[in-house]
Amino acid sequence: MAFKHFLPLLLLSLLIADCTSRPLYSLPSTTKVGTKKPLQTSRAFNVAHRGSNGEFPEETAPAYMRAIEEGADFIESDVLSTKDGVLICHHDVNLDDTTDVADHKEFANRKRTYEVQGVNMTGFFTVDFTLAELKTLGAKQRYPFRDQQYNGKFPIITFDEYISIALDAPRVVGIYPEIKNPVFINQRVKWANGLKFEDKIVETLEKYGYKGSYLSESWKKQPIFIQSFAATSLVYISKLTDSPKVFLIDDVTIITEDTNKTYAEITSDAYLDYIKPYVVGIGPWKDTIVPVNNNRLMTPTDLVARAHSRNLQVHPYTYRNENQFLHVGFHQDAYLEYDYWINKIGVDGLFTDFTGSLHNYQELASPLPKSQ
Repeated sequence: MAFKHFLPLLLLSLLIADCTSRPLYSLPSTTKVGTKKPLQTSRAFNVAHRGSNGEFPEETAPAYMRAIEEGADFIESDVLSTKDGVLICHHDVNLDDTTDVADHKEFANRKRTYEVQGVNMTGFFTVDFTLAELKTLGAKQRYPFRDQQYNGKFPIITFDEYISIALDAPRVVGIYPEIKNPVFINQRVKWANGLKFEDKIVETLEKYGYKGSYLSESWKKQPIFIQSFAATSLVYISKLTDSPKVFLIDDVTIITEDTNKTYAEITSDAYLDYIKPYVVGIGPWKDTIVPVNNNRLMTPTDLVARAHSRNLQVHPYTYRNENQFLHVGFHQDAYLEYDYWINKIGVDGLFTDFTGSLHNYQELASPLPKSQ
């Protein structure tokens, strides 16, 4: 076994042996940034969507560690809150699909029904558990056709732990946190002194030194994009931090949780003009850029061109290697999909569940200069 792969696997074995120990990482990092290989900025960003979650349960420490090992430029996370106001990394406000909460009989009375983004949802919610309680749960793989051997072995991690994984990487690795379901979280969780969910996220980022506009010297040392589907949250935090922000865009028929507009309205020229002063880019669902019919790509929209004309980057989601996610025409070849989106559509970053495959494609198609 090559030594360069030994340390990550050793750490992984320690995590499996004692997945409830805290903290998983020294906080903050003691590694000097100046000694690290810098972030590449010459080709499309490789964004590890919830970590390397094609291999490990999403948003767990091993998923993020593996993504860094495989070459991710950024590790992406969804930020939510516990009942006691601790920021955690978890995609769904509901715990049912990606944890073993249903196996914990001690929590059987925690099932609730809440309205989330205009829809009634029943299950177990992060806002009804303290951090200590959530740490007793084990994460599990979302998709049944992916590797199930790690189910229950890793805990939910805190936002602080996620940041530390990036800061402790052997090279400069950016973070890409999402302000997740801010309307719901602000309704259910209250912090001292009237602080909001968005305030707590920015407060945590500032604690670890994240600051500076896109490509500034401060940003290059600790790269970050702050993302949200809620435009009001991005506008709000623009008064608190100059770190670059990305506005996420869902299917054009869906209603936004904070403005009661459809994403069809959100992608209009007028709205792009409105949001431009607050963000450096947009993160659309890829089918919003290139519509799909019967698993076949249709004529691309002009969304990328209109964004680029406003000097906005475009980081679509989500790229997945499995055949059921690859459209007809890519011949079950993820490299062909990457080539289409990078070289024909012209995107500036890609959210992928399989960091390694995107990195390998880019190393073949557009290898970095040796200085990088």
